[in-house]
Amino acid sequence: MSKVALDASALLAFLHREKGAERIAQDIRGAVICTVNLTEVLTKLFEKGLTVEKTQRILQSLHLEIINFDAQMATKAAELRLVTRHLGLSLGDRACLAVAEQLGLPVLTTDKQWLKIENLSIDVICVR
Repeated sequence: MSKVALDASALLAFLHREKGAERIAQDIRGAVICTVNLTEVLTKLFEKGLTVEKTQRILQSLHLEIINFDAQMATKAAELRLVTRHLGLSLGDRACLAVAEQLGLPVLTTDKQWLKIENLSIDVICVR
C-alpha cells in the first residue's frame, strides 16, 4: 500500500462503486484527505440522506489520515488558481493539490482536467 492524497471525487467514486473504484481501492486504506475535501465528501453523503453516525462509521472503516488545511496550504491553493483557472479547478481541487504537494504525495482523482496542469511537482493519477 502506497500513501496517496485523495481528491473528494476519488473518495466519492470509491464509496459509490463508480468507474475507477477498483483502482482507488488499492490505495484507500491509510490514504490522506484534507479537511476541505472531507467537507465536500460529507456534504454529498448528507445530501444522499446518510447520518453523521453512518458517515463516521464509513470513514473510520477506511482508516483515512485526515489533514487539517493550514495557512501554507491555503497560500499554495491560491497560487494554483493562477495556473489552473483555464481548467476550471475548484477550491477543493486546488486544496487537494496543495496538500499533496506539501506532503510529497501522489494524488488520486477522477478529474481528467488535472492531467493538463503544467509544471506540477506532484504525480496526478486519474482513475477514469
